[in-house]
Amino acid sequence: MPLDTLVSGRIATFAGDAGFGWVEAIGIRGGRVAFAGSAVDLETRADPHTVRVELEPGEIAIPGLTDAHLHYVDAAIAAEQVDLTDALTIDDGLASLAAAHASLPRNSWLLGAGWDQRRWGRWPTSADLDLVAPGRPAALWSFDHHAVWASSAALASAGVDASGADPDGGIIRRAADGSPEGVLLENACPLVMGRVPAPSESELRRLLVAMGRRLLALGVVGVHDPGNVSPDAELSAFAAFGAMADHGELPIRVHACLRSEALDLAEVRHLHSGDTLGEDPGGWARVGWLKLFADGTLGSQTAALLEPRTGSSDLGVFRMTPDVLGKHAQRAAALGIASQIHAIGDAAVRASLDALEPTVAHVPLMPRLEHVQLVHPDDLARFAARGIAASVQPVHLREDAATARRDWGDRAEAWGYGWRSLLESGAVLAFGTDAPVEPIDPWPGIALAVLRRDPGWGRDEAAFGPHEALTLEQALRAATVGPSVTAREPDRGRLVPGARADLIVLPAAPDEGGEDAGAGFAWVRPRLVMVDGDVVYET
Repeated sequence: MPLDTLVSGRIATFAGDAGFGWVEAIGIRGGRVAFAGSAVDLETRADPHTVRVELEPGEIAIPGLTDAHLHYVDAAIAAEQVDLTDALTIDDGLASLAAAHASLPRNSWLLGAGWDQRRWGRWPTSADLDLVAPGRPAALWSFDHHAVWASSAALASAGVDASGADPDGGIIRRAADGSPEGVLLENACPLVMGRVPAPSESELRRLLVAMGRRLLALGVVGVHDPGNVSPDAELSAFAAFGAMADHGELPIRVHACLRSEALDLAEVRHLHSGDTLGEDPGGWARVGWLKLFADGTLGSQTAALLEPRTGSSDLGVFRMTPDVLGKHAQRAAALGIASQIHAIGDAAVRASLDALEPTVAHVPLMPRLEHVQLVHPDDLARFAARGIAASVQPVHLREDAATARRDWGDRAEAWGYGWRSLLESGAVLAFGTDAPVEPIDPWPGIALAVLRRDPGWGRDEAAFGPHEALTLEQALRAATVGPSVTAREPDRGRLVPGARADLIVLPAAPDEGGEDAGAGFAWVRPRLVMVDGDVVYET
C-alpha cells in the first residue's frame, strides 16, 4: 500500500532515550508514521498520489509540542479580558481598567489578570478599583494567578467583610479594623472567583477554537489543562471538550484535569484518568489528572519552605496540609485517577512526593509534581526511584530569578530550577508554559532551559545556576517526549513507526554546540504544522 504523505529533509525523530535521532524522511499512512529512514528507500513506497513535503535547506522537522501545563480554558477566556502584564505602575493599570469599564455593559463583570505588586511597589486595593469602575463587580488575577484583586462590589457579592475568617490555606488582606482591603490570596481566591459567571458552552467552544488555532501556529499540538476553579466550570469544560472532539472542532489534543472539589462528581460519573471525553474514537479529549495544591508561589511569598525566606521567619503557606494531600491523592488513586500536585517550595515538594509515592502503582497516568522550583538534595532521587514526573515551566525563571536570589539566598541557584539535576537523576521532565500566567508561546522557555538567562535581562545579570542548563536536544525532548510519557501515550511525541504523524517544520536547524546553542529558539516560529498527517497550519 503506498504512502499518503512523504516528508523528506532533516527530521529529528527522538527515537530511543537520547539524541535527535536524525533521519532523511518519514512516510505517513492513515495519520501515523509508517516508515522512517532514508529518502531513497521511502521513495520506492510512494506513488503519483502520494503528497510530498520537502523541507527547504536549513529547515528541520521535529515532533509537535505538547504543553504539559497550560490552562487551556483559562487562557482562551483570558484572551478577551484585560491584560495588565505591561502595566508598569498602578496608574497604568487603572487607566486600562477605566477604559475597559467604559466599554462594558452595565451589569457585566470587569475581569482580567497580570498585575504585579512587586512592580507596582504596593498591593492594590478595592478602593483603587472603585475609583475607576464605581459600582462594578471586578476581579483580576495577579501575574501568578495566586491572588485576586477585587472591587467592593465583588467582595460584597461574595460576602467577604470584616466579620468573616480567612479560609484554611487562604489569606484576606485586611486593614487595621479587619475590613478587607481588596486582595485575596491562595484558598481565599475562590470566594470571589466562584461568583464570576461562566461563559456559555457555545461561547466557550468559540474561544477554545480560537486559542487552539493560536497554539497550532506556535507548534503546540496538545495540552494538559490543569483544570478550573469550580466543579461547575470543570464539568462545563469537560462537556465542551467532549462535544468539540465528537464534532471534529477541537484543534489540538487535550488532557483535561479536575480539581479536588470535583472529585465527588468524578466518582459519580465514573471518570478515570485516560478516559475519552465524548464518543470520539480518536481520543482527542481525555480525562487527565486530579490537580492538588500543596503551596503558593514564590512571587506571592507563599511557597512552603523547609527554611525561612532570607531575613524572615516566614515558611510560606501550605494550601493543603501534607496529610490532606495524601488522603486526596489516595482517594483519587482508588477511583483510577492519577494526581498532579502544585509544589514550588522544597517543603511542598517533599510533602507532595510523600503524598504521591503510595499511589504510583495504582494509577494509569504518571503522578506528577507541577513547577518543582526548589528541591532539597535529599529529595532529588525520589522522582525517578518512585516513578513520579517533574512538570516544569522554564519560562518562570525569566521573572523569578531576582526574587529567588533575594528570598532563597544560596539555596536559589544551588537547588532551584534544577532541570539538569532532575534529568540526570533519571526523572521524566515535561515542559509547559503555565499560560495564561505566562504567554502561550513555548519557545522562550525552551531557550531559557538551554541558556539559563533571558535576552531581556541586563548585560550585567549573570545566568541563573548555569550548571543546571540543558542541551537543546534535552529541552526539545522535554517539550515533546516528556509530556507524552507522563500521559502514557507511546504513540505521541516521537516520529517513529506507529506514532501519530504530528510534526512541525522549523526554519533553522539547531546549533548543536557552542555557548549560545538554542538562543534563536526564543523567537522561532514553525513554517508548517501537521496533525495526524494533515497540514493544519502553514505560512
